[in-house]
Amino acid sequence: MSNKAQKKTIVLALSGASGVQYGIRLLEQLLTHGHKVYLLVTRAAHVVINMETELSWPSNHHELQDQLSRRYGAAAGQLKVCGEMEWASPIASGSSSVDAMVVCPCSMGTLSSITVGASANLLERAADVMLKERKKLILVPRETPFSEIHLENMLRLSRMGAVMLAANPGFYNKPKNIEDIIDFMAARVLDHLDIEQVLQPRWGE
Repeated sequence: MSNKAQKKTIVLALSGASGVQYGIRLLEQLLTHGHKVYLLVTRAAHVVINMETELSWPSNHHELQDQLSRRYGAAAGQLKVCGEMEWASPIASGSSSVDAMVVCPCSMGTLSSITVGASANLLERAADVMLKERKKLILVPRETPFSEIHLENMLRLSRMGAVMLAANPGFYNKPKNIEDIIDFMAARVLDHLDIEQVLQPRWGE
């Protein structure tokens, strides 16, 4: 079995930046293709979801887990929605079996907290674990323009091994609608997770 075909365990965090559609599409792809997901949705992300989408996600993480499991046909135990202060979660420990973590979208506040190792909530702690264990951490910042602070934080994290995958969709595949633009970014994240995807063809294919 190729590495791309292996089922993985991914931490997916949605923070309070615009562009939650990218993270939601990524969640759908991970679950429908059989990967295990630990999902973190910050309070700010819930606000953005209500503003930018027609979705109604409950704030209670147990209810959200049930709703999303039904929506995407997740198997028992495949999706675990964690609370922001759920310190006993496996993803708070370096001994967990997590393969990688994605923060999509990643707000500048979240980026800053990860940079300094604040670990003030489970999202920040899980990212800190990825860095200290030298596992893949992908951040999808969605902000423009970037201040010097933002750029310095991204550079620091990049030097620590994190992947800065900014929400900058390409247009060479001639997207026909917003869904195509969302798929472009979701596909790029899946590529960096080394997970097979058919959302977007690669350049030249």
